[in-house]
Amino acid sequence: MDSLSLLVPRARPSLPLPLPLRAAAPATSSARAAAPAPRRWRQRARLSSPVSAVAAEAPSVPSPFGGEEKEKEEGQFDWLDQWYPLAPVCDLDPGAPHGKTVLGLRVVAWYDRAVDEWRVFDDACPHRLAPLSEGRIDDKGRLQCVYHGWCFDGRGACQFIPQAPALGPPVHKNSKACVASYPSVVQNNILWFYPRADEEHRDVLQRKRPPFIPEIDDPSFVTVYGVRDLPYGYDVLVENLMDPAHVPYAHKGLMGKLRKKEDPGRVEFDIEGGGPVKMKIEEANIAGFLSEQDNSGYFRYVAPCTFYGSPLPKEEKGEEKKKPPQFMLVFMCVPVSPGKSRVIWAFPRNVGVWLDKVIPRWYYHIGQNAILDSDIYLLHIEERNFAAAGVENWQKAVYVPTSSDNMVIAFRNWFRKHCKSQVGWAAPTIGQLPETPTKDKLMERYWSHVAQCRSCSAALKTMKALEVALQVASVAVVGFLAVAKGTLVTSVVQRAAVVSLAVLCFAASRWLASFIEKNFYFQDYVHAYK
Repeated sequence: MDSLSLLVPRARPSLPLPLPLRAAAPATSSARAAAPAPRRWRQRARLSSPVSAVAAEAPSVPSPFGGEEKEKEEGQFDWLDQWYPLAPVCDLDPGAPHGKTVLGLRVVAWYDRAVDEWRVFDDACPHRLAPLSEGRIDDKGRLQCVYHGWCFDGRGACQFIPQAPALGPPVHKNSKACVASYPSVVQNNILWFYPRADEEHRDVLQRKRPPFIPEIDDPSFVTVYGVRDLPYGYDVLVENLMDPAHVPYAHKGLMGKLRKKEDPGRVEFDIEGGGPVKMKIEEANIAGFLSEQDNSGYFRYVAPCTFYGSPLPKEEKGEEKKKPPQFMLVFMCVPVSPGKSRVIWAFPRNVGVWLDKVIPRWYYHIGQNAILDSDIYLLHIEERNFAAAGVENWQKAVYVPTSSDNMVIAFRNWFRKHCKSQVGWAAPTIGQLPETPTKDKLMERYWSHVAQCRSCSAALKTMKALEVALQVASVAVVGFLAVAKGTLVTSVVQRAAVVSLAVLCFAASRWLASFIEKNFYFQDYVHAYK
């Protein structure tokens, strides 16, 4: 497939393929000292002074997994000793707090103007546990709880309690008035946080970094970011992204035609273009694995979140010529809660760079969301079938005889061996999957994507205003015709032109309303008619 076809909304590579091993690189922002841990689940630590954990230069021994300390090969995966992505910074408004759930932990991200850095706090005011994500940034740049007005600085220390008398005891300085502050860092234009707020983890960035993708920071590349909340669990999300064989079938009609795979002896072909996919799994260990696919692209899974690669062959070592065309797929899979996950994507490329100057980001998202919609229901039900069989019995419940499932098998082996087929939640969670809602709620786009995307939110606001303007214009034209009849509008041709304009405005408003509903709220995908 021509790599330029990957840039338009209806076309996406048939498979996220791997890149060679990559070394961790310095982050682009500093991590901050952790304030006391949430008293709901862990012992409160004493508030510490702010310490900037600025990322140092890349370590002398490259680490492809973003950390400088190797974990025991046969040990259990520590879910809390990892960095987790919250959102692309382009989708975070510095003027408001943003609530997110990761690993069952409710956190709030906000921009601290005092030091020009993003902070991540526990999303609960220590006063009465109201959500700080519903708060605001006050005139002094502090995070304010809108329930009673308590204000917090970037360390999580309470700076102001309106109800406390000015000449009374300084109750705001009590450690119980502090909110837990988690280490955070902006890397690759994505905000990451570390889910431990204890004093001992305040300098974690010096020891362990999020996975780094150098192409995203390369000035010769442009990157399209996106985010979507999904109604199925983390393991199903990762498994689906690692499955190339489903693409021509589950996403039929949404992507370009795939090239026929060479398969000597085959006499039956289908119109979708499916075929054998050869892949080889290498370097499988507790930190993830590498997959080389059919002598073309590469793919790497960096546990627990990052899945990246390229559909194009890797660049040969020693080449000093102009950089060859590259298009990368970077997916970050975030466990939210049982039965819920979030995918953050970044697609850096150095081809068709000019397209970003004429195509807005929301237009890319229309096609990308349609692709996600097309298998949401399949994966939602599949997860419940897995649960009925017992996730720990995955290998016995499924039949995966072809090499196209090798990455899926590798992930399930990692999940079983190092995680006992369970996510290590950071907070108490309900141990069962939520009920299956109707498809319009299962596949809704507004809360799962649009509300989290500044580009799509702005486009939706503009289109709604245009829809109202067209409706007003159609009514105004009809009113004008009634008033001007026999004076300004005298001929049949003039009246016909005015009526046509009114009908055109009304029809345009109806078409725009349908476009808004399908692309920003809900559009069903019926596989039988594709």
